[in-house]
Amino acid sequence: MIAFDFDYYRPTSLEQAYDIYKQLNADNEIPVYFAGGTELISMARVNSREFKAVIDLKGVPECNQFGMENGKLIIGSALTLTQIAVSKVFPLLSDTVTRIADHTIQGKITLGGNLAGTIKYREASLPLMISQCTATIMTENGLVQVPFLDCFNGHLLLKENEYLVAVGIDEDEIGLPYQHVKRTKMDKIDYPLITIAATKRENTALRAAITGYGDKPLILPAETLSDTSVTIPDRIKSLIQKLRQDNIADLSGSKEYKEFVLENITPVD
Repeated sequence: MIAFDFDYYRPTSLEQAYDIYKQLNADNEIPVYFAGGTELISMARVNSREFKAVIDLKGVPECNQFGMENGKLIIGSALTLTQIAVSKVFPLLSDTVTRIADHTIQGKITLGGNLAGTIKYREASLPLMISQCTATIMTENGLVQVPFLDCFNGHLLLKENEYLVAVGIDEDEIGLPYQHVKRTKMDKIDYPLITIAATKRENTALRAAITGYGDKPLILPAETLSDTSVTIPDRIKSLIQKLRQDNIADLSGSKEYKEFVLENITPVD
């Protein structure tokens, strides 16, 4: 049960959603954008988050896009993890989101919600971080498209009132050979001890990203993974050393244990 009242808005256009948020924000109504709402509702129920208005983006058509357009796979921010998982259009992303929460909750969590959430793992970001990916953002000047990594540095970097509309992945990226590994402390649907996603394009360096190791998702240094001038064990040791400052112990595992796990799951060329 949520112990406070709030207003509910369900806009049907990009502009309407933006304008409602902007006006409510100006009136100090503490608005929040809403799609799946799993994290928002859970936090409100334990009184760790309060708001006076929610703006549901599921009614905005552009936030529900899913398909190829101009050489890109477009995935709307309001699509659920279940929709992405069962589609298998982008296999690495499908495999990644399949391991986020259980099947019931996956039907409520949205791509945008996972990327924008306060829970540090944001596992759905990993395939996007290592792909030729763009983000479409609703801004004061309308829709703006930017490289995904320009608006995501472990968490979404958006200005007040802005919201993520969709992401776009280059068509030739979605079928690349890939690896996805998730290690947890207890159950397969637990928060990750470490999750890693990697892709390999012919004649280019291996690309990989991890989450669970520190306080946000991280891209692994490609030059270290692909440095064939040294042995694989030495590459792994070098990687562990470079990431040592990012390593954070938590309830899932100690720093030493996380290093051990990363050492055993990291792909190399």
